Amino acid sequence: MILLEPQNVIIQTTLSEKIIKPSSLDVQFVDYDGVRFHLSTPEKKTVLLLSMHIRCWDELVKYGALDILRREYGALVATQVENEYNVSLEIDIEQVPADPEARDAFVMSIALFKRNALAAPFELGFKTQKELESSGGQGELMQIHYRDEEAIYIQASLDRVTVIFSTVFQDETDRIFGKVFLQEFVDARRQPSIQNAPQVLYSNRDPPLEIRHVPGLRNTEDVGYVTFVLFPRHFVNPSTASATISHIQLFRDYLHYHIKCSKAYMHSRMRHRVAEFQKVLNRAKTEVATGERKTVSGRTMVSR
Repeated sequence: MILLEPQNVIIQTTLSEKIIKPSSLDVQFVDYDGVRFHLSTPEKKTVLLLSMHIRCWDELVKYGALDILRREYGALVATQVENEYNVSLEIDIEQVPADPEARDAFVMSIALFKRNALAAPFELGFKTQKELESSGGQGELMQIHYRDEEAIYIQASLDRVTVIFSTVFQDETDRIFGKVFLQEFVDARRQPSIQNAPQVLYSNRDPPLEIRHVPGLRNTEDVGYVTFVLFPRHFVNPSTASATISHIQLFRDYLHYHIKCSKAYMHSRMRHRVAEFQKVLNRAKTEVATGERKTVSGRTMVSR
């Protein structure tokens, strides 16, 4: 199994190549959760236009996505967005840092385009939790409908930030595998080395108490809810908060990726076992009934 990274590898590799050798470009591709990208050179070879379309863009803007993108990319954020996309970046290759390390850091920041946009509600939740430590109460329940029939719910409170994923399992097998994997999260926290990990809760069909009042929730067997409880130690400083956001964003993708890998592994083992049984059957010798019998003295008797 591969290790899923928060950056988009296509953006990272393509931009690295075009910085070294500029050329005309027009590429469309899709990332996890149906996020669409368009990387092109509409005017000249040295100016790249990177556009992104994400279905929950209006919700992200509500929670401060544009402010985060302007903080991360500054003047690169285009004032005029490409048609059929939500946000664009204009990258002048001639302005890219010449130092190799600085250049790699710049390319990595561009490859984290989607990650930075999706970080908005998480950063707002962390900020709200710090404010509630002195004032008390509970923060707004933020909803990010990033996939069809699936959403992320984030709510800050006095001493924690609760993150809830709703996910749809396509069949009964996926639901069983998902339950086994999520139970491992609970069991793993019993080990002394990782007791500081976030608490993970799983419920099938019935939504957690924090979101039961939300209208339109599905109440069927193919829906599961995964709750992460983040305490201040998980976002106490900027570097820790950044790592927490990057990892938790990929949770849904990792869960379904592991389910598919496990099913593929079991299918391969079953095919291997069937092939071994087939070899045994092919080596077996069958006795052909000839109708002849031999007596004690060795004489042959033919049955009629």
